[in-house]
This record gives sequence, structure tokens and C-alpha cells, in this order.
Amino acid sequence: MRELYSNLAFSPTVPLDGVSKLQIAKLGIAFTAIAIILPFLLYIYYDYLAFISLGPGGTPPTFAGFLRVEVLSFFALRNPYTAAEAPERLKGQPGYLDSLEKRFPPRPHTRGIAPHRQITQKASKDNFERLASAIKRMGASNPNLLIGTSCFEKHGTGLFSISPAKRTCKGEICHAHPSDGSLHLTLHPADARTVLEAGWGERHPIARGGWFERFVPGGFIMCYAPRDEREVETVLRIVRAAAWFVSGGDGVVDIKVDRRDSGYCSATDASEEVSASASNH
Repeated sequence: MRELYSNLAFSPTVPLDGVSKLQIAKLGIAFTAIAIILPFLLYIYYDYLAFISLGPGGTPPTFAGFLRVEVLSFFALRNPYTAAEAPERLKGQPGYLDSLEKRFPPRPHTRGIAPHRQITQKASKDNFERLASAIKRMGASNPNLLIGTSCFEKHGTGLFSISPAKRTCKGEICHAHPSDGSLHLTLHPADARTVLEAGWGERHPIARGGWFERFVPGGFIMCYAPRDEREVETVLRIVRAAAWFVSGGDGVVDIKVDRRDSGYCSATDASEEVSASASNH
């Protein structure tokens, strides 16, 4: 009799104050699921709002675009302030920049992948106009360069090489972000190291090289927004270094004689080499 009472007491179908133990178990599972899923949904919701708040960029401001960026975030660099190892073909080769004065700290806060934006220490309207106008003059006055719509951003203005040695995104050298005054540009590994060590920028979160070059080049750097006229001049030096590298040494007028070779041959040089090789055989 005692054994029968015990079996009944623990049966999931026997009511316990009007609620069976099976129902209690289901309620427990439901509350546990809510406790796990709700914070996750809230995280996704607020992360999506943060993505939208960065403004227009290369990724469509849609939920599908947001999910693409979320996947890429798993591969983001842990430390964007350290330089990447130079490819074998560029190891030991000098860049365009001899040196850079240290940028007055601290570094600004940045956020995102595509778009990747500077959140603090944004450029004033006047300083951004100085920078943007100088870049446009650079493109208009140099026969090797031109101004067009940014290939990476799909919005805003970009500086391009007419005959790029590295045909990444149609030979784009740099583009500036009107929303914060920062820039993205592609640098020689030696120049990227100089910029990072002097505190003037950081690597793009997925500037890993290799397979990730389908998104951005391995030397893709965010250059921080200039805070005064003197910093505008420093940023322009970095832009000229990018023009020199992407153009294979012919991207800027004031190029130094001993720094013509950026590590890539130009498109013209490459075709001449192919023709010479064919004639020799």
C-alpha cells in the first residue's frame, strides 16, 4: 500500500494543487528558454540599431546586410593597432614615409566593420572641408589620379589611380567619411607600420590579407580624422603614401627619386615585361 502511494505521488499525471508535474516541467522549460532567448534577441536588436546608426556604407543598411557583418565580426582582428606581417614580395622594402610625428593621444573610439566608423574625436566641418578639398585638388592636378565615387563605400568621394599596380576595388587609393572625418586607405606594409606606431590610425577589422582580400586589402587602414590644420597636413602625407603605393610608385608628383618603386610594377611595366619575354622566346 505504501509502495502504491509512493508511485502515485511521483506520477507526472497526478495533479499537484491543480497542476501536474508534467505541466510544471513544461513551464520550467518555457521560462528557461525565455531567459536565454530574450537577452539574445535584445542583443541582436540593439546591435542592429548600432549598425544602422553608423550611416550608409559599402554594406546595404538592411537586416541581410547586418547579418553579413555579424558573420564577418567573428573574424575581426583582436588588436587592430599592431602591424601585419609584410608579404614575402615586400619584406625589407622601404615605404614612402620616412617617419611621422606621434599623434597626441588618446586614440579615438571606433565601431563597426562595414561601415567602419570613428565615434569620438570627429573632425570639425572646417577641418574636413580642408582635407576633402586637398584630396580633390590632388586628383585634379595629377595625371595619374582621378576623383570618383568610392568603390568600397558606394557613397561619397574616393581617390583613384588611373593605372593601379594593385587593382583592388578599381584602384581606389582612399575615401573620406563626411560623418566623422576619418579615411580608409591602402598602404605599403612599411608605411602601415609607421602610421600605426605613431598612433594615426588602425587596421580595418578584417584587413587580414589572404582570403579576406575579397573584402578589403591586407594594408587597409583607417586614418583618424584630423583635429586641426596641422593634423590635416599629416593626414595628407599619409594619403600621398597611399597614392604612391597603389600606383606602383607613380601616384604622386612630389615622389622621391629613391622611393619610386612601391613594391609593385605598374600596369604599363607589366605589359612591357610580358612583351619582352615573348620576343625573347
